[in-house]
Amino acid sequence: MEYKFSKSVEALSSSAVREILKLTQSNQVLSLAGGLPAEDSFPIAEMREAFNRAFDQGAKALQYGLTDGYLPLREWIASRMKQKHMNVDVDNMIITTGSQQAVDLLCRVYLDEGDVVLVENPTYLAAVQLFQFRGIKAIPVDGDADGMDLDDLAKKIAQYRPKMVYVIPTFANPTGKVWSLERRLGLLRQCKAQNILILEDDPYGEIQFDGEAPYRSIFSLDEHPTDSCVVYTSTFSKIVAPGLRTGWAIGDTRVIQMMVKAKQAIDLQSSTIDQYALYELLSRFDLERHIEKIRESYKARMEWMHELLVAQNWEGVQWEKPRGGMFLWVNLPEHVDAEKLLARCVQEGVAFVPGKPFYAAEPQVNTMRLNYTLLNREDTELAISRLGKAFHAYSETLVAHS
Repeated sequence: MEYKFSKSVEALSSSAVREILKLTQSNQVLSLAGGLPAEDSFPIAEMREAFNRAFDQGAKALQYGLTDGYLPLREWIASRMKQKHMNVDVDNMIITTGSQQAVDLLCRVYLDEGDVVLVENPTYLAAVQLFQFRGIKAIPVDGDADGMDLDDLAKKIAQYRPKMVYVIPTFANPTGKVWSLERRLGLLRQCKAQNILILEDDPYGEIQFDGEAPYRSIFSLDEHPTDSCVVYTSTFSKIVAPGLRTGWAIGDTRVIQMMVKAKQAIDLQSSTIDQYALYELLSRFDLERHIEKIRESYKARMEWMHELLVAQNWEGVQWEKPRGGMFLWVNLPEHVDAEKLLARCVQEGVAFVPGKPFYAAEPQVNTMRLNYTLLNREDTELAISRLGKAFHAYSETLVAHS
């Protein structure tokens, strides 16, 4: 059989995360690669009870449900969003199969092939891959530790006339950066003036270490949430468990209903039983205390990795200490190719994600992303030790060939 795939698959490249995760299936390889939450953070006993209560509701827990999502769950989310200055109701919301589906749905209904979306550089690699797959042009905007450079944003808007801006303003993947309030308001102001939609992706915003007041979402800063230029998406993957594959998107009802129509054509609905069980959990579970425990645990793991990296004392290696989220972004010396370093690391029994696939353009190959949430203290120490050994071996090889 000669298979004749669509032209869109020509833009698909093998996911760096997927290929690396294959390597880490071996017990011999310690993974600092994937964005995996700590498994000891999952409320397993409480989740088991929640599923039992869901089954107690009979066959309807296993029946088809609304494409928009289980109404009590949407009501619960809407109530919690109001606590975060996002005044929405259930008509402004859709439950999705993870927040990644929300990104996909919005792209399906809002962007055509050849349209331009402005992005941070680097940014979430799965979003970059999605844009490439759909023939959408992702144009990077210059930025720094505080977010997108507003002057460059204005320049790129005038030059490319984008339909959308995609951002992760709070503990971004992969950099961990946090946008300043000035940059958030600046992006909102420019996009409203130019009729540009903002897709605000917020999977990590709950995982905050610095003790300050929670960072305001861009959506919450819009004075007109029922006619907003922002679509906000988040997920339960990082604060409950990723296996539930339950996320949500909120925005103007006109946008959300278009996403509902697209979802009907894709998978009809997200899992009924998972939504029932999640609601049963949330209606009885102290989620706020659970999130606080996650923050405490992840902060301790981040501090430990930071301490271990400092002790390595690698020449020319730099990083910013994260204020939240799950990742530590490392800039290696300019002569280091992180993909080649990874090959050496796997031989030593440790893996990370090279930075290259996170860039929409002009990738910096001397970058890497480290995850500090998955491994325990002992394994993290061993992983950084192996990383250091591989780094020195790689550096010696470069010297030998120079």
